[in-house]
Amino acid sequence: MLNISEIFNAAAVLKGVARKTDIIPANRLDCGCDLYLKTENLQLTGSFKLRGAYYKISQLSDEEKAKGVIACSAGNHAQGVALGATHNGIKSLICLPAGAPISKVEATKGYGAEVCLVPGVYDDAYAKAIELQKEHGYTFVHPFDDELVIAGQGTIGLEILEQLPDVEAVVVPIGGGGLISGVAFAIKTLRPDVKVYGVQAAGAPSMERSIHEGTPVHLDSVSTIADGIAVKQPGENTYELCKQYVDEIVTVNDDETAAAILALMERQKVVAEGAGAVAVAAVMFHKLPVNGKKVVCLVSGGNIDVNTLNRVITRGLAKSGRNYTFIIDLFDKPGQLSGVLHAIADLGANVISVTHERINTTAEINGCTIRLELETRDNAHIDEIRKSLMSSGFHVMN
Repeated sequence: MLNISEIFNAAAVLKGVARKTDIIPANRLDCGCDLYLKTENLQLTGSFKLRGAYYKISQLSDEEKAKGVIACSAGNHAQGVALGATHNGIKSLICLPAGAPISKVEATKGYGAEVCLVPGVYDDAYAKAIELQKEHGYTFVHPFDDELVIAGQGTIGLEILEQLPDVEAVVVPIGGGGLISGVAFAIKTLRPDVKVYGVQAAGAPSMERSIHEGTPVHLDSVSTIADGIAVKQPGENTYELCKQYVDEIVTVNDDETAAAILALMERQKVVAEGAGAVAVAAVMFHKLPVNGKKVVCLVSGGNIDVNTLNRVITRGLAKSGRNYTFIIDLFDKPGQLSGVLHAIADLGANVISVTHERINTTAEINGCTIRLELETRDNAHIDEIRKSLMSSGFHVMN
């Protein structure tokens, strides 16, 4: 069983290896609480995963080290294992889902690991890694369901209590549950009064459903932009630890996650991947009872693919009311478009693009359709523009 001395030992081993990441105030996010961010996105390798992977590898016997290690991962654990193995002069083989972001694949190779791409998602990569481990005698470094890995992640809990002694609640992302298991165990052992909340992607709610149903649940499929927490089934150890030490688990959808990524970038100058932003999304969209409390959100990683980031920004702008496309039916006569644009300009919106369609089977014969993409302030601003257009006699379809 996990004990607090193991986590303190992990902290000693990781001293000088893993960064003691800062906790920074996030008042600009205006979430109704005294919010802080634990910036594990600034950890070496860009993720908290280094902690658990390195500690596990450091505790191997000489015989195990000689045979090398194998792991499976959506990307962040892979980089942690690769760096930890290389630092200790050990061979590492990493099985990754074939759809893992290219940036994470290349980063894993850059840290010295051999990479095996496996068709499917994390669970398929896990099955392949187990097959190769049995075939070649490697030591398997599990990404979450291993007590030494969990102990390594638990060092974050120690740091939070040291850096913010009067913290009242800690919000943690959940995939397989290794991170929250370690953090919750450390915090609840030392400060049982502090609330620990978990957050999963709505498209991959394996731990949330497992806790609700009282037994580990295996999902048939997962779908989320938070690829780092797209896990079909929690671990046996992590399920038991979450059941005992985590106060509540909630989910956020992809639009909410995208909005959180955008808010972190724009207001806090913090780059987070999808998995790293779900804790902030849960607080931003009031999924948890933390109003007026001193809260730490764990930003677990920042390894977001640039192409994904572009799509996420677009979704985040739409979710937060910063971008909207109006579709308006008009009579096809001079001055109509000018009237629409004047109404919009008077309310301070910025036109990004205009599409004018005369051939439209749903419009009147003497009509046309205007599609206007606008830069707006928020959802209230969008409603104000819609009401103004309608009061001016324009037929707003969307």
